[in-house]
Amino acid sequence: VIVLAALSLSCQQSTAQSIYQDANQPVEKRVEDLLKRMTLEEKVAQMNQYVGLEHMKKAAFEISPEEMKKSHAMGFYADYPPAKIEEMTKQGLVGSFLHVVSAEEANYLQSLAMQSRLKIPLIVGIDAIHGNGMVRGTTVYPTCIGQAASFNPSLVEKLSRETALEMRATGTHWTFTPNVEIARDARWGRVGETFGEDPYLVSQMGVATVKGFQTDDYSGEDKVLACVKHFIGGSQPVNGINGAPFDATERTMREVFLPPFQACVDAGSATAMMAHNEYDGIPCHGSKYLMDDLLRKELGFKGFIVSDWMDVERMQDYHKVVETLKDAFHLTVDAGLDLHMHGPDFQFGVIELVKEGKLSEERINQSVRKILEAKFRLGLFENPYVDTVNVSKVLFNKEHRQTALELARQSIVLLKNESNLLPIDTKKYTKVLVTGPNANNQSILGDWSTEQPAGNVVTIYQGLKHVRPDVNFSLAEIDGNLRNIKQEQVDKAVIMAKQNDLVIVAVGENSMRYQWKDKTCGENSDRYDLDLFGLQQELIESLYKTGVPVVIVLVNGRPLSTECIADNIPALREALEPGSFGGQAIAEILFGDVNPSGKLPITIPRHPEQLQSYYNYKFTSK
Repeated sequence: VIVLAALSLSCQQSTAQSIYQDANQPVEKRVEDLLKRMTLEEKVAQMNQYVGLEHMKKAAFEISPEEMKKSHAMGFYADYPPAKIEEMTKQGLVGSFLHVVSAEEANYLQSLAMQSRLKIPLIVGIDAIHGNGMVRGTTVYPTCIGQAASFNPSLVEKLSRETALEMRATGTHWTFTPNVEIARDARWGRVGETFGEDPYLVSQMGVATVKGFQTDDYSGEDKVLACVKHFIGGSQPVNGINGAPFDATERTMREVFLPPFQACVDAGSATAMMAHNEYDGIPCHGSKYLMDDLLRKELGFKGFIVSDWMDVERMQDYHKVVETLKDAFHLTVDAGLDLHMHGPDFQFGVIELVKEGKLSEERINQSVRKILEAKFRLGLFENPYVDTVNVSKVLFNKEHRQTALELARQSIVLLKNESNLLPIDTKKYTKVLVTGPNANNQSILGDWSTEQPAGNVVTIYQGLKHVRPDVNFSLAEIDGNLRNIKQEQVDKAVIMAKQNDLVIVAVGENSMRYQWKDKTCGENSDRYDLDLFGLQQELIESLYKTGVPVVIVLVNGRPLSTECIADNIPALREALEPGSFGGQAIAEILFGDVNPSGKLPITIPRHPEQLQSYYNYKFTSK
């Protein structure tokens, strides 16, 4: 009897120990069963994130530890090299990675996690802002400002659904979008990452994005977590500088900036990200009012909150509201942060704070529950790996390419067409010069994209030749690095223009992320003026003086002050950043195959002194 009782008790214990691994059990029960088995160190590990191993190696080679502290794009850990992070992953002391850009690396990292005591899978995040563009070979859709110009939420939902499939195919489960900040300062480099200036339009596009990534909920192996960001006010920073204070009244915050967040919370966004800046004198990452009182209690947010890149640490060295990093970790967790991006100091600092009694373990449990729930609902405990054979079938497939093309068509805006120059009459204009720094490169992809295979991108020059093979096109090369445009290039374009019937000039900005030090638009590329950079204005004026008709195509993520162009050039198209098939869409519209249907989602100021400029201004500010 004693032996049978012992065996029975042993079987019951064995069954109890495997509850969290039983897919038939309710998620809540699985979470609680796993949570009680975890050590403090394993719990806090779930609240921390590291950049991918390959990213670490590349960053350590290219930048110094001091440069890394100021970087918004690259990261590594001097005291924690890749081999040490690998060992920590095997021990269950890593819960999340970001900047993992291949299915092979994602699978390798998961294989390390599966060697840990509890076999808790990793959640891998990536900045899939307009397609999974940080991964080579994926579909790159128009940037968010172009998506907004379509005024077509259903198409935005469709591209987000397709992006989720491309993400899961390459081993990632969490995208850091939608950015539903209200863009109110064109000098701010990240305007193109937003849906513009109107709270209603931004709300609709944000909701469409969340639904596309998560559907009704995010359960299943073909869904990813959305992340509504940045909470709050980073899009109206002082002087247009990314991370500068958000200096606005509570009424402005609530009437203008808050509604899109409420809409995305109501749509079920699984995660939220705090903003770089401070609001009302307090860094957003240290604000209990924003995270707990406003986001969770008032707006009803149920998911987990993640920090932005190194912004917890910047409460010490930038905002200077705490004396030590450990104080920063205490402040942010106590205020409501659930997951830290990125680096090891947070992990070990929080463990010390719990052991010292400054943070309770139950406070840690509150965060870990939400993170574990997401991993269970995404199906990672049942299948943490991806089938690398299927990657080529999903990435850049026919359906996704068609969606990217259609959205590009709907995002392009006709700003001016005098003398009926457009659509271009191919009987009248048989010899056409194409020039400008954005005529034949990947600037059309915008920020948050790596350099894509040449065969996956239709440049403007290529699109023109494809759409009208009967027209005699020639190309006058202008350096795509706007800082390097030479007078000789301008002079050559002028000479070639005189030999043609028409000139199409593609100008604007450079958002190519892999040219970080040279880009003029995108993350951390804020400007004090809104003029065309470099010799672009001189190029246009010189071409105009030849007397040959000129058509301007703008490729840019932020509004630009093009007063001279608007006053003198007869035909002007705003293409924004139209993505992989932007060149084809631009050509189709220039030649009249497709009607330009895009509408501006943001005001274009005539000059920087006109800022702030937005359509719903108070009458007294005229």
